[in-house]
Amino acid sequence: MDQRFADDNPRGLYFLADLVNAVQDGSGATPAGLEAVVEAHGGQPLRLTATTAEEMREAVAVVAGILDTKDEDSAAEAINVLLDRYPARPRLARLPGRRWSLHTQAPQDSRPAPWLLSTAALALALWLGERGYCAWGRCAAPGCDRYFIDTGRRAPQRYCSPRCGTRVRVAAHRNRGQ
Repeated sequence: MDQRFADDNPRGLYFLADLVNAVQDGSGATPAGLEAVVEAHGGQPLRLTATTAEEMREAVAVVAGILDTKDEDSAAEAINVLLDRYPARPRLARLPGRRWSLHTQAPQDSRPAPWLLSTAALALALWLGERGYCAWGRCAAPGCDRYFIDTGRRAPQRYCSPRCGTRVRVAAHRNRGQ
């Protein structure tokens, strides 16, 4: 299990970032790929058809649109639209090896895309409310457009990983030396 999931997974947002990244890079574009991302994060096993996988990819595009938003007011408006359209049914749940956390519960007959949008709306609303700004984004490193969740307490995060940040700093240092 990825250590992020057990230790400091802010509101389940790593799930959303990983899902958007998987769809974007193609590994999560298939029904099996989407199912694997959900399962890797401890979600209920999904059995997606071509139709429900397409609905999930459309839902992921909505989430990506919010993760691309830097303005708090615009993000809040987009999240409120989701909360109105896909009301969350929050429940406390304890996934294996984790502490109690708030999750949305989909109706038994619900399709996966509305569950995803309800989950995203609740998680993003809680994170925006807690942090007071859009604590998420896309990597600023050239050639990388992966999404990330900003868990830092100091300067806003600009890169998806230390590797991307180091790559940019090394390139800038080399350019100054020329």
